[in-house]
Amino acid sequence: MDPTHDVVVIGAGCAGMRAAIEASDSGADVAMVSKIHPVRSHSGAAEGGINAALGNASEDDPVKHAYDTVKGSDYLGDQDAIEILCNEAPGDVYELEHWGAVFSRTPDGRIAQRPFGAAGEPRTAYAADITGHVLIHVLYEQVMKRDILTYEEYFAWKLVIEDGRCQGVIAWDLLNGGLKSIGAKTVILATGGAGRLYTGTTNAYACTGDGMALALRVGVPLKDMEMMQFHPTTLSPTGVLITEGCRGEGAYLLNKDGERFLVRYAPNAMELASRDVISRAEQTEIDEGRGLDGNVLLDLRHLGAERILERLHGTRELSMTFAGVDPIYEPIPVRPGAHYHMGGVDTDVWGQTGLEGLYAAGEVACVSVHGANRLGGNALMETITYGKRAGRHAAEWALANTTIDVPASVEADAERELKVLLDRSDGERPWRIRDELARTMHENFGVFRREDQMLEQGDVVRGLRERYERVVVEDKGDVFNTDLTQALELGFLLELAECMVVCGLARKESRGAHARPYDYPERDDESFLRHTLVSWEDGAPTLDWRPVTMTKWQPEERKY
Repeated sequence: MDPTHDVVVIGAGCAGMRAAIEASDSGADVAMVSKIHPVRSHSGAAEGGINAALGNASEDDPVKHAYDTVKGSDYLGDQDAIEILCNEAPGDVYELEHWGAVFSRTPDGRIAQRPFGAAGEPRTAYAADITGHVLIHVLYEQVMKRDILTYEEYFAWKLVIEDGRCQGVIAWDLLNGGLKSIGAKTVILATGGAGRLYTGTTNAYACTGDGMALALRVGVPLKDMEMMQFHPTTLSPTGVLITEGCRGEGAYLLNKDGERFLVRYAPNAMELASRDVISRAEQTEIDEGRGLDGNVLLDLRHLGAERILERLHGTRELSMTFAGVDPIYEPIPVRPGAHYHMGGVDTDVWGQTGLEGLYAAGEVACVSVHGANRLGGNALMETITYGKRAGRHAAEWALANTTIDVPASVEADAERELKVLLDRSDGERPWRIRDELARTMHENFGVFRREDQMLEQGDVVRGLRERYERVVVEDKGDVFNTDLTQALELGFLLELAECMVVCGLARKESRGAHARPYDYPERDDESFLRHTLVSWEDGAPTLDWRPVTMTKWQPEERKY
C-alpha cells in the first residue's frame, strides 16, 4: 500500500524544513520529499544574511523595513505580503536563535546587523558569511528532533490531482529505482528556483524549477516570471556567489581604470544601491569597454586581513579556490549572474494556491514580497516566515479534512509515460538541449532585454521543445539514474523559459530586473503596475494580469 501523510512537503531547504516543522508542531503527520539530502539544499549557499528590524545597531522598525522592500521591489511587490514579512521577521529570527542559530554578535552580545543594498538601516543579521549554511543545519536539527520522515533522494515528477484537489505526489526513487506514489491531504511546494536556465548562475545544479513546472502542469498560474534577478557579484568564470556582505562591510567596485564607477549610477548609495541598479551599472561598464575580460573588480583590500578573516572567511576561501585570488591582497573579478527568481507559483499570504490542497513557499512561490527586484537578506527571511505560515495553514486544513484518494490508474499512467521515454533508443542527448537553452537565455534574456532578442528566444525555446520530444535517455537502469532525472528536469526548464519570454515581451516597460533600455526605458505605472500571470493551456503559455496590492505606499521615483 502506498504511504500517506497529512502534509507532504516537496523540497527540504529552509522553506521546506520550516514548513515541515510548523506543520508537525500543529499536530499533523508530516513527510518531506527531496531529491537531495536536506543539508545539501541550495539554501545552504546563501551567504550574506537574513533581514529583520531588530534595531540592534539603529532606530530600525518593521515599517522602515517594509518601505525599503516596497521601494526595492520597484512597487511591484504586494504590500500586504510585505508588511506581514516585516512584522513577523523579528520574532522568527529570535526563534531561530533560540533553536541554536549562531549569529555574529556586537561587542555587547546582541545579534550583529550589517548594512545591505537599498536598506535604510543596517538590518541584515548574519553568521559571518555562511548564514544559509548555519540556518539549514539548525532547521535540520529541529526536523530530526521531531522525527519528521524524509523521502530522501526522491525526485518529484507529478502532482496527484483527484476530485479537484491536490492529493499527493508521484516521485522517482533515485536509490532503488521505480515510481512511488505518496498520498497527502495537502502538499507544499518548496523546491527553490530555476537559475539553471542560465549558463552564468549562482544556483546549484539542482535548481531546475521543478515545483514551478509541477504547479504549472496542473493548472496553477505562475506570477511575474519575467523577473529573474541578476546578482552583481558572481565569481568569474564559475558563477559562484560572492556575498553582498562584502559590500555591506565596505568593499568597493572598480572598473579596469581603478575607478569606483557607481558614482555615475547611484551617487548616494554607491555599492549599497539595489542589486538591479548595480548589475545594470556593471553590465554597462563591461559593454562599453571599461571592464576587464568581461568582469569588473570587487576590492576588499582596504578592509584589512583581520576583518576579512573574521566576517568574510567563506568569501576568501571561494575566491582562492575558484579564481586563484586572495582578496586580502588583490581584487576579485566579478560580473552579474542569474541568482534569484522573484516570480513563481501564485499564492496568497498563507501560501495557498488556487488549487485546493496545494501550497508553495520560498523561492518557488510568488506571494510577491520581492516584486520586480529582491533586496539582499529578504529571501532567507521569506523562507522562514512564509514557510512557517504555509506549514501552519496546510496542517490546519489537513487536520480538518479526512480523505486521501490516489487511484492506481494515476501511477499506471505515469509508468506508461516514463516507459516511452526510457524505451527510446535513438535521439538527442538532453545535455545538448540544456546547454543551448542556458546559453541562449543568457544572451537573449539577461540583464538587458531587447524586443528582437526576446522574440528570437521564443523561437529558440519552441525549437528546443520540439527537439526535446525526441530526447533519448542512454542509461536504462534503475539505480541513481541521473540521466533520466536530468531529462525530466530539462522538460521543466523548457516550459518555464517559454513562460518567461511571453511575460517579458508583454511587459513593455523597464521595472526592476526587467530592463528594456532600448525601447521602453521608463517605468510605466499607468499600464504595468500589475503582475503577469501565466498559465499552461494546450501545450503553450497564456497570459493574464492582476493588480498589485497597495496598502500605504504609492509609487515614487526610485533613486539611490
